[in-house]
Formats: sequence, structure tokens, C-alpha cells
Amino acid sequence: MEIKEVFIMGAGTMGNGIAQVSAEAGYDVTMMDIKEEFISKALATIEKSLDRKIRKGAIQDGEKQKTMLRIKTTLDIKDARDADLVIEAIPEELELKIKAFKELDRICQEHTILASNTSALPIGAMAAVTKRPEKSIGIHFMNPVPVIKGVEVIPGKYTSSETMKTSVEFVKSLGREPCEARDYAGFIVSRLVDALMNEAIHCVMDGNKPEEVDKAMKLCCNFPMGPLELCDLAGADIVLHGLETLHREFGERLRPAPLLLSQVRSGDLGRKTGRGFHDYASKE
Repeated sequence: MEIKEVFIMGAGTMGNGIAQVSAEAGYDVTMMDIKEEFISKALATIEKSLDRKIRKGAIQDGEKQKTMLRIKTTLDIKDARDADLVIEAIPEELELKIKAFKELDRICQEHTILASNTSALPIGAMAAVTKRPEKSIGIHFMNPVPVIKGVEVIPGKYTSSETMKTSVEFVKSLGREPCEARDYAGFIVSRLVDALMNEAIHCVMDGNKPEEVDKAMKLCCNFPMGPLELCDLAGADIVLHGLETLHREFGERLRPAPLLLSQVRSGDLGRKTGRGFHDYASKE
């Protein structure tokens, strides 16, 4: 199967990143969200990202214009009807994603592949509500999408070999490297990274300073970013949600640290609130 048209459901951080790299690779992209303001913000984000690439000499201005012209926008999910591949990148709530898969299954053509960008939720649960479980799959991009080269590809129990092959080829066509993962909570990346962040938070509870935890991991393990800095970047609420999913599936070893719950309750979510395990308000 050949993919020509890609429909992205959700224009947030992940959705607009996926739209950008897909358009850069030459695909016709339709990016959808529920409010015009979300669409406008997404297009501005893509423009800024492409402008950075121009300043770095990675692309020319003409390439930016071609990329932007390949991206159409909509507020109507029915515009997914002509897509060859749909990637949902809506909030990380299973009920929302199941509802989206049901609706997309009704709207889209028989050949259309339905993919979820979920970082932790079961692909099988989404596939099960459709009449096309063999054409349902997880394609999990990393944040920031235009920068990170790895992409998890997660087949469900009934995903066909053809759907898997087409999805892998699509990822490669974006200049990314596919990593096949099994359909368990958190797959590979979120499962390991969330566990690391959780243990780093336990280290803080034991009396270690957040800056020392991050410094140790960067200087001693050659991490580009400390686990607490990563938590602040992702958002403590997002990390908590992921750990709760892992805890339900794997038990006590992945129970969220009490300090993480305290951070979320206090509104200290990280960069987006100006304060998390580090203070960002004073750096602006």
C-alpha cells in the first residue's frame, strides 16, 4: 500500500511536529483540531521550527514554503475520509482515543491505516472498537518530533504484516528510524524513561538535591538531559499519568513516587508552570 495523504488528529506539540515532518517528506497533510486557535498556534510553531532550520542552513526558504503549502487544516474530523494514514495525537486518555478510533473507523476508507501516537496506552483496546484491527497500529513519535530520530512502531494483536510493513516504511520515509515494540503499557521508551524519572524523584525524597541528581546523570552517564529536567519538560502531570498506567499493569515496582503526586497537587508541573523540580520563572 502506498501512503500519499496523511491526516493528523490533534494539533498540539506532538500533532504539529508529526504534521511538519510528514509535510517535509513530501506527504499531503491535513491537521485537525477542535478550535481555530489551536490550529493557528500549531502553524506558528511549525513556521518557527522551519525558520530555525533555515538559520542553521539545514533548509532553504523555498523548502519552508513548500512544506507549509502541503499542510491543510480543518476543524472537521470528516476530512479524514480521503487519508491513507491517520495518526491521532490527542490527549493521553484511553476513552478519548477509543472514541476517536470508533469515529475514524466509520469515516475512513477501507484501506486507511489508523495509528495512535500514544506513549503508553494499549493499541489493542483502540483496535478492538474498529472493524479494521488488522489496520490499527501504534506509531509513537518522540518530543520534539522534528529533532528526535527514533519512532516506536507498536503492532496490536491483530495488526497485519502489511500494515506493519507500510508503517515502518512510512517512518523511514520521514528520515526516522523505527523501533518495534510490543503492546504492553509504556511499550519500551515510556516504560524505561518513566521508571528512571520515578526513581530520580525517590532520590530527591531521600535528600538528594534535584540539580545534583541531574548533574550526576549528565556527567556520569552522558545523558543529554537529567531525568528531573526531563520530567519538568514533559510536565509532572503527564509523567504521573504515564506512571499510573504502568502501575496498573506492572504493579508496585512502578508506583508513582509520593513527591510526584505532591508536585502535581501543588501545580508545580515544570516548564509550563514556571516551576517544577527546577525554577524556570527566574530564568526568563
